[in-house]
Amino acid sequence: MTAVEQRVDSARGTELPIRRWDTVRAYISLMKLRVVELLLVTTVPAMVLAQRGLPPLWLALVTLLGGTLAAGSAHAFNQVLERDIDAVMHRTRRRPMAMARVSAQAGFTFAAVLLVVAVTIMVIWVNPLAAGLTAAANLFYVLVYTVLLKRRTTQNIVWGGVAGCLPTLIGWSAVTGSLDWPPVLLFLIVFFWTPPHYWPLAMRYREDYERAGVPMLPVVASARTVATQILAYSWAMVLTSLVLWPVASLSWIYGLGAVLGGAWFLSEAHRLHVLAGRDSTGAGLKAMRLFHGSITYLTVVFVAVMADVLILG
Repeated sequence: MTAVEQRVDSARGTELPIRRWDTVRAYISLMKLRVVELLLVTTVPAMVLAQRGLPPLWLALVTLLGGTLAAGSAHAFNQVLERDIDAVMHRTRRRPMAMARVSAQAGFTFAAVLLVVAVTIMVIWVNPLAAGLTAAANLFYVLVYTVLLKRRTTQNIVWGGVAGCLPTLIGWSAVTGSLDWPPVLLFLIVFFWTPPHYWPLAMRYREDYERAGVPMLPVVASARTVATQILAYSWAMVLTSLVLWPVASLSWIYGLGAVLGGAWFLSEAHRLHVLAGRDSTGAGLKAMRLFHGSITYLTVVFVAVMADVLILG
């Protein structure tokens, strides 16, 4: 074999592993694991609150594994069903389905397998209620949000966000096998948080959604109207977080986090509302400050729940 043939053969030998790794990365990307990080933020504190201390490590790990796989499945289903939308939106056009790096059939099969494995894990090692809620979160996101609401109503993200609230109930039920008012209030905090979290992003990428024909509220309403609704949901969210304080028998650590975090969030929401009334274009550009800050707020509130229980009991 000549030197040239040896180099070509060597190149062929390395090309196959590279292509395989690209395929693996494409499937992992379908799961949107960075978004799944929020699952940890809401599930673990709910488990700590239910246990009134640290839950068994094995239970926490199994619950998080099942939740991660179920959420990854929902995101994969979503990308299969919305590959036409993703292909025309600048923000999403490099997703695996939009770029045809994974076929629709393969993506659907991958998502279905993830869901079956997730629910099986929850049934065997957690409990039936947590398993049922895990399946419900996945199916609600796929069937109600993606299929029924996303392309039909301006309130799509409001009701579609229910799926993202269910990890609070899943975490609590994983520990207790039942539900109670504290996890319902945690659920409502995330429910009211979702529009102030997502609509600023939609304001920033309004043209993307308009091009894709998705009737997100910022596409069909003025910036002032969107900002007004963001403000209303923000107040509902903060007030709910304060109701949780006595209902869950939490002390000053949680109260401090909820009050300071809520005050900051409301000031940012009011700031966006004022700006939207003066300069709709500028409001769209500045809205990302609230989008990023909303993640910090949710983290602060839920970590405050956990810290309160673990430090003061």
